[in-house]
Formats: sequence, structure tokens, C-alpha cells
Amino acid sequence: MLTSNGYVLDERPERLGPLEPVPADERQDRDALWHRLRRDGYLYLPGHLPAREVLDFRRFYFSAMRGTGLVPDDDRAPAGIDAGEEIDRALLRRRLFEEIVPSAQYERLCTLPRIRNWFAWLLGDRVHLHRRRIIRHTRPGESGIGTATQAHYDLVYLREGTDRVLSLWIPLGDCPRQRGGLTYLEGSHRRVLREEAQGRLRRPAASITADLPALAEEHDARWLVTDYAAGDVVVHSAHIIHAALDNVDGTGTLRLSTDIRYQRAGDPIDWRWQNLWHDADGL
Repeated sequence: MLTSNGYVLDERPERLGPLEPVPADERQDRDALWHRLRRDGYLYLPGHLPAREVLDFRRFYFSAMRGTGLVPDDDRAPAGIDAGEEIDRALLRRRLFEEIVPSAQYERLCTLPRIRNWFAWLLGDRVHLHRRRIIRHTRPGESGIGTATQAHYDLVYLREGTDRVLSLWIPLGDCPRQRGGLTYLEGSHRRVLREEAQGRLRRPAASITADLPALAEEHDARWLVTDYAAGDVVVHSAHIIHAALDNVDGTGTLRLSTDIRYQRAGDPIDWRWQNLWHDADGL
């Protein structure tokens, strides 16, 4: 059973479907990728990154979380197995925002040649990486409003820059659908583009809803899901609606992911996203 914020997804074929990977014969074809991105709103690229790099960062992240109650304080910590203890939230925030987010390890991951050079190739220009980059973990068994990322599209939060910014979502480790991967509302970018063109802007910035089944009914569309592996990524436009599933994995494994954003360096840049991410930054 798949859920998001406690809401059970409708698994009928007309409401749930597979995220389609980019075929091998299109991976090096820039025109084909742009056609697919405009048509679908996303590019699912299995094995795009070296799995070793992704897993190295996962081990770094959870090793840094020792002592917070999130992971065991022994050699099981780097694997990201939930300790099942009460979280020391003050210590966790210090570790996250003072040690992990500004770390050289995180900067290395976000600027891997396979990322930066690929975006420069796709965009055909010099590229800019937003400094505000978000890392999320989800404990198994967490549910209810606010535990998983609610349905939204990224442009709502990036009003001061170009709408041609592209997001890169990276599962940091294997992330089968039961572990709480990202899910996309099929074709929703077309409706969002129409609403944006009509000037129906969401202000202040806010998620759309936590009720994914109801939103699928409203759009008469499917939520698209898959089983992600370490090294997989999804590139998506600023207009497609997406959300996260709950972590209902029975193995006790924490879900970890990051989302970062690239754009052409010459396009308008949202100045609010040029500082390191912090949960008190007002965005």
C-alpha cells in the first residue's frame, strides 16, 4: 500500500502508473531530450550518476547524524538504519545546517562533472547552480500531514527568477517506492503552464495539497512512481506537480534525497536562492 502524508494512493491503472525512463537511444540526443521534457515535464535517467559517489555521500550524511537519535551510534549508522529513538532536534539541526549543508562533500556531490557538464550540454550555455539545495530524510513509519513533501510545483517558490530553471532530484541510495520516492502527476505541467499564462499565481508560496488521491481525481490523471536505485536521477521542469510518498519500508531503512537546481547563467536568477539552505530562511 502506497501512501503520502497518510493518504492512501488509488492504485487503479487510471490513477497510478510507471515513471518512464529515457530510452538508451535518446540519452545522447539533446533534441530528443528537450522534446521529451516539454512533452512529459520530466526526464527519468536511471544510472546517470556513479552509484559509488551517491552512496559515499549517504554514508557521510548518516555518519554525521550519530548522537542525534536518528541512527545507531555504532557502525550501523552509515547505512542509514533508523535507530527508532527520540530525536534530539536541536543537535540534528546543528549537524544538518552547520556541518552537512556547507560541507565540501555536499558541494562535491552537487557539482559532479556528470551533473554540471551534463546541464551545460543540455542547456547549451554556461550554467548556474543555486546555492540553496535541500536534503531530506524520512523515517520509516512516519505518516500524517507534514511528514512527506506535499504536492507542489517548483515555480511557486522561485518567483524572482526565470521559469526555465530545471530541478534535479537525486535519491541518495536505493529508494524503492515503499521507501518514499518522488512521484509526478502525469501531464500536470500543461495545466500549470496554462494557469501561469493566465496570471493565476500562487502567493504567498504554498503547496497545493497533501491529498494526492483527490488531486489525481481533479486532474483525471495518474501519479507516476518507480523503484529508484542509487545513481538514478530525475530532471524536471518548474511546472510539473510532484510530491513524495511515505516511507513504509519494513526494513527500517531511512529514505534520503536531495534536490538541486540548475539554469542558464544568463537568465534571471532568484536572489533568494543564492544562500545556503536553512529551515529558518523564510522560503
